[in-house]
Amino acid sequence: MNGYWDPLPTARRVVEGLGESGGRIFAGVWEERNWRNVPGPFYAGETDSLAVGRLGAPGHISYDDGHGGGFGAEFIYRQPVNAHETEAVVEGCRIETYSGYNWDGDDHWTPAAVRDWWRGRARVREWAVATAADWGGSSHPEWGENGHPRHLPHYHDAAQGQRDFVAYIDDGLESYLRGYLFWLDQRREPAPGEALPRL
Repeated sequence: MNGYWDPLPTARRVVEGLGESGGRIFAGVWEERNWRNVPGPFYAGETDSLAVGRLGAPGHISYDDGHGGGFGAEFIYRQPVNAHETEAVVEGCRIETYSGYNWDGDDHWTPAAVRDWWRGRARVREWAVATAADWGGSSHPEWGENGHPRHLPHYHDAAQGQRDFVAYIDDGLESYLRGYLFWLDQRREPAPGEALPRL
């Protein structure tokens, strides 16, 4: 992707079409956001630990590892860049029972904060690699009922989310964030071929 596409007009139309209130779906608190959220308009604050967001948006939502090796909270690892992806993200946020997501990240992220997140990406990448290896195995003592096999597909899907996050950090996220920096500074989408800020 070159440049930046603003997903919020589409997201508002999707929410309106659902007959729901944006304030009901998106009630997350910026100060409670998960440090793994990539910069952008959508983010997860304090969410439940049911790990359902990937049912709606597997290409955008993943789960942290809580404090005991099992699922903890949700977070956005990839922001939407077109209407189809935005619909998926809204659905993933909508099915989270605590209404812990929000779509007001543009009001909080600054170019300096985005650059700080990018400079610290090794921390989240290292975490995602380790968690994917842990969750991608054949058993785990925290997986309920002594690692009952019926839990394995859910954990293996979550591990895939971490692997996808690592792949995106390695290839794609830098380009997105450069476009997002332009958006934060100019509050408009860059024209084709227009120079983007450096991270």
